[in-house]
Amino acid sequence: MKPSRWLARHVLMDLTPLRRSRDYRALVGGLGVSTLGNQLTQVAVPWQVYTLSHSTLFVGLASLAQLIPLIIGSLLGGSLVDSRDRRALLLTVETLGALLSACLAVNSDLGPALWPLFVFPAAQAATSGIDSASRNAMVPSLVGMDLVPSANAIFQSLNQLGTVAGPAAGGVLLAGAGVKAVYWVDVASFAVALVSVFTMSPQPPTGSGTTRPGWRSMLEGFRFVGRSQELQGAYIIDVNAMVFGMPRALFPALATSVFGGGATAFGLLQAAPGAGALIGAVTTGWVGRVRRQGLAVIAAVIAWGIAITLFGLVRWLPLALVLLAVAGWADVISAVFRNTILQVSAPDKMRGRLMGVHMAVVAGGPRLGDLESGAVADAFGNTASVVSGGLACVAGALLIAKALPGFRHHQSPALASSADRAGDAEPESDSVG
Repeated sequence: MKPSRWLARHVLMDLTPLRRSRDYRALVGGLGVSTLGNQLTQVAVPWQVYTLSHSTLFVGLASLAQLIPLIIGSLLGGSLVDSRDRRALLLTVETLGALLSACLAVNSDLGPALWPLFVFPAAQAATSGIDSASRNAMVPSLVGMDLVPSANAIFQSLNQLGTVAGPAAGGVLLAGAGVKAVYWVDVASFAVALVSVFTMSPQPPTGSGTTRPGWRSMLEGFRFVGRSQELQGAYIIDVNAMVFGMPRALFPALATSVFGGGATAFGLLQAAPGAGALIGAVTTGWVGRVRRQGLAVIAAVIAWGIAITLFGLVRWLPLALVLLAVAGWADVISAVFRNTILQVSAPDKMRGRLMGVHMAVVAGGPRLGDLESGAVADAFGNTASVVSGGLACVAGALLIAKALPGFRHHQSPALASSADRAGDAEPESDSVG
């Protein structure tokens, strides 16, 4: 076999889900555009808050104002996802997102006032939890269980590409066209996503019984998690890694005091994990052949912790960036397998709630991590904070593996390799059960 063919089949991202399902192609197309638009707004809002208030405290408060709505929207939205047609929900939340971005654009044109920069992004954060839970809950029914890891890898690649390209594009637009133009571009991205989702077939949850959205439904989801070590492990190990394993709050201090590069070094430290994650996402052609997915998550989190520990010990910026990129690579591999475990370990009628809890964890974990790393750094120094956090991440992963054997031993059914899939004669379908 030629090296190029081997690389395409076994290393590069498996695109079979896009070939197999028209509905999945539409979902991915809308996600890619809306992710980029969302990243543009994530750049524009803090910039505008600072230009109006000249206060970094207000910038932090504007970000904090989005946390509680995001968590509540994710948890309650998950129960909504399990009770309604998921395509219809996506159409609704994308429409709301476009209207909220339009409100930000109008505010920029008419005033601007400061309070809309707190209220409208907070409302968007609440709807984003429903959006993410809906998209992730439909994946198994769109592509089939055997392609869930590959489908998640495609999602991750789009998210990481948006994380890398969005801020850069946002900065260019802010400098050239102004903040109002950024918001209108985001409105246009929502419009593209709406058209993409509109072309999909209806996606109602399957299974017996009717789920009524609300607190009781949410609590039912928590009880379901309490009965499954696989799901508990997927959530807890992610919290462990985010709280201890990513000292992003220390990057400004490290850029100045350790690497002596100031703002330039800070920008590189910020970008390195995302660059590594993007490389990891586009080289996931092998993930569909991994059966011991729980063990794979544990190994990825341990690799993450080791990379962060070594990062805390080095004083040469290029090596530090490589280690952060390795950590980002391990993070995206962990995310692919964690999402897969969540999606395949529950019936379809429960997936929305599980993905809602996942969104809440993803939203809260990094902020707790900022608090942990900053507090330890204040008490013992930056190096001690980074190194101890990396070691705690490794130790936490090992403890979770020992305490939750159901998670450690989780296996997926045997999956076909990408080479086998390429030769399948199975016709394209709207969705695969």
